[in-house]
Amino acid sequence: MALWGGRFESGASSMFKQVNDSLPFDQVMASQDIQGSISWSRALQKAGVLTADEQAQLEGALSELKAQLEGALSELKAQADAGELDFNASSEEDIHSFVEAALIEKLGDIGRKLHTGRSRNDQVATDFRLWVREHIASLRADVLGVIKSLLNAASRHQEAIIPGYTHLQRAQPIHFAHWCLAYVEMLKRDLSRLDDLKVRMNQCPLGSGALAGTTFPVDRHAIAEELGFDSPCLNSLDAVSDRDFVLELLFVASTSMMHLSRLAEDMIFYNSGEAGFLQLGDSVTSGSSLMPQKKNPDALELMRGKCGRVFGSLQALLVTMKGLPLAYNKDMQEDKEGAIDTVNQWHICLCIASEVLDSLQLNEERCREAAAQGFSNATELADYLVGKGVPFRTGHDIAGRVVLQAIDKGCAIEDLPLSDLQAISDKIEDDVYPVLQLEYGVNQRNILGGTSKETVTKALYQELENLDKQG
Repeated sequence: MALWGGRFESGASSMFKQVNDSLPFDQVMASQDIQGSISWSRALQKAGVLTADEQAQLEGALSELKAQLEGALSELKAQADAGELDFNASSEEDIHSFVEAALIEKLGDIGRKLHTGRSRNDQVATDFRLWVREHIASLRADVLGVIKSLLNAASRHQEAIIPGYTHLQRAQPIHFAHWCLAYVEMLKRDLSRLDDLKVRMNQCPLGSGALAGTTFPVDRHAIAEELGFDSPCLNSLDAVSDRDFVLELLFVASTSMMHLSRLAEDMIFYNSGEAGFLQLGDSVTSGSSLMPQKKNPDALELMRGKCGRVFGSLQALLVTMKGLPLAYNKDMQEDKEGAIDTVNQWHICLCIASEVLDSLQLNEERCREAAAQGFSNATELADYLVGKGVPFRTGHDIAGRVVLQAIDKGCAIEDLPLSDLQAISDKIEDDVYPVLQLEYGVNQRNILGGTSKETVTKALYQELENLDKQG
């Protein structure tokens, strides 16, 4: 019978149960529900609601149930002493009902005492916070894994130079390691957002009841401390109806997935026949059923494609929450499926990103060839003229005319004879040719955040040190 069945003369219809019951997805919070229930039983015992013996029986039964459920969430079932314990076969409404029904079956009326002073509203809010907090730790490790793979790729190719792009047009040459470190910066921000989320969400709703608190003198500070929270939530209405922590999780995931999608987009282009900068390993690519020659970057395309799925979960919960009055409303049950799926997809994409980065082989010769094309040294010519006393805007104009001359002659700027260059500006002398070489332009940008070999090497080693401290 449902936990609320006393008020009703008949049971729920099968169609209503299909839309109402959350056990098919909130079963992933079984461990957290049991953890919170053990803490609540201790609080009730200290408040004089349970005897020491009753509390000991409840905690023992809950611990036994948790042991029976260990490993069950991967297969949705586990073996208990007396037959099979199967979520899918259960008629219970949610994980809270499932746990309570198991207790009542084992302990009878003692099991019926556990829910004294507690509502599923503060119970689910607590379970979900515990679940999110646990996954922050695992997702943090996943993000660090991608950072490690980026740093390893940068270390393998410290000398490599690739074209840098703006508007997907070749702009200025950069070190490949500099490109890797750009994504490291993005992922470091993802880490900091996860850390910030943990600080903001680490308050305990338990003891807030349905919406107005509880009449039993439970020590909410002790409950919060026991469950690893920094403090109890300070307002019972907000405690049971707040889902900001879920929205923040979805936002952090969406932002990080956007970063992964940009990484995927870059690598898909770099892997294309038109660019030819890198090759991906067989383990993260697939072929064509028709064209034998194809080697498709499917892992990257799927990573890019899953962004829409994650973004959709964030938007869906924002729309769900925007019109809800205080306090709890059943609409809020829509918070879980999107969050659970988002955590799974984000985890998968972070792991795949690491695999792709670990598998890549850079074609350094092709990268260098492309970096030298597209008149990417035109800015060096303008800067050279500044060194000769020419105002930058005038130097920019002169360099532009030199580019036109090179286009007209079908050659690179550095291949133009000095006479052609001097016909455009008498400030240009023989010493311009070393300035136009590829390595010169790259290594001149020897400033904090720049792409010179010295700066990039220093940044790379600093990030490797930081990674060691994180690990």
